[in-house]
Amino acid sequence: MKTTLLATALSALFIAPTVSAIEIYKDDKNAVEIGGFVDARIINTQGETEVVNGASRINFGFDRQLTHGWNAFTKLEWGVNPVGNSDIVYNNRFESVQDEFFYNRLGYVGLEHDDYGTLTIGKQWGAWYDVVYNTNYGFVWDGNAAGVYTYNKDDGAVNGVGRGDKTVQYRNAFGDFSFAVQTQLKNSSFYTCDTSEEISQADCESLFQNGEKAAQQVDFNYTYGGSVTYSATDMLTFTAGINRGEFDVQFGNGEQTTAIDLIYGAGVTWGNFDNDGLYAAANYNKQENHDTDNIGRLIKDAYGVESLLSYKFENGLRPLISYNILNAGSNYVIQPNFNADPNDVFKRQFVVMGLHYVWDANTVLYVEGRKDFSDFTSADQEQEARMSLSEEDGIAIGIRYTL
Repeated sequence: MKTTLLATALSALFIAPTVSAIEIYKDDKNAVEIGGFVDARIINTQGETEVVNGASRINFGFDRQLTHGWNAFTKLEWGVNPVGNSDIVYNNRFESVQDEFFYNRLGYVGLEHDDYGTLTIGKQWGAWYDVVYNTNYGFVWDGNAAGVYTYNKDDGAVNGVGRGDKTVQYRNAFGDFSFAVQTQLKNSSFYTCDTSEEISQADCESLFQNGEKAAQQVDFNYTYGGSVTYSATDMLTFTAGINRGEFDVQFGNGEQTTAIDLIYGAGVTWGNFDNDGLYAAANYNKQENHDTDNIGRLIKDAYGVESLLSYKFENGLRPLISYNILNAGSNYVIQPNFNADPNDVFKRQFVVMGLHYVWDANTVLYVEGRKDFSDFTSADQEQEARMSLSEEDGIAIGIRYTL
């Protein structure tokens, strides 16, 4: 029982959703596997239709049996762009510029033991993701209300809630409980300026060095987090967790202040998304200084809700519906910069409906549509339009081929 639960806890290290891998080598000590998927889709949104990449990735896992019941392992994962992305630019002549084919998603190494748990170091899924990942099974529109993909829908690397950079993590399981604790050991420093104009880091730093209060040096270093999972039955699971960091701000005139980056919440799940039958999941979070709005302003405080309901039939059809809301209300902007309207409203709210055809466990055809109900009211109409641009309605069809 303990070994099974520990394996369940470890699975969060490889959280997909839908994890699959092929063993390509194995002897009495070493094993190597390859995994990932290619996802390509046709999407219509923001008045355009195009072929896009659906977060395709490839990964390699290595495992080595050691003495006294210990294993060493490592995982390396890269995002790939199989559909290409070339742009035409003009700089005295026409040129074609392509985005990189590979980019880093995960990379960590660890030790694990059935009794003593697992220790991992590197870029890996954060403990907070254990709390909320069970609503993140939509293929096209990720859940952007659970506080995972922070800083305008990035990968959560900075504050360790998504694919956290420079993370040390420990996991173990006892009875029906499993848990994870982690810290990020990093040093980040940057400069900000209270201005609505475009300004470089170098110019902002110069203002700071000249003693201007409107310029600040911000240090965002270590973060800490933890989660606990309770498997009440084979079908019912409860999760809870927290993640915390600090912004240490020094103004050009010598004043100092600290802002806490905090998120905490809980989730509940019924069933297994890949199995036949009913699947339902929901989570709730409260957050402070944790994420940004769609034009990069730090959100003072907000709450988020994500939910997902699906049913997989024996013939492979799987309809699903998801509802998400991240609500910061009005007067949510911390700094007086960007000439912010004190009554700006930020409420990201949308519904996703979809139909998957699971041809087999590793081949899925799908159609998904999003209906947006967000509210980004602002007295600045240009700013309101910029806020709304990435939140429009859309529809997509695609295929996901998993290794």
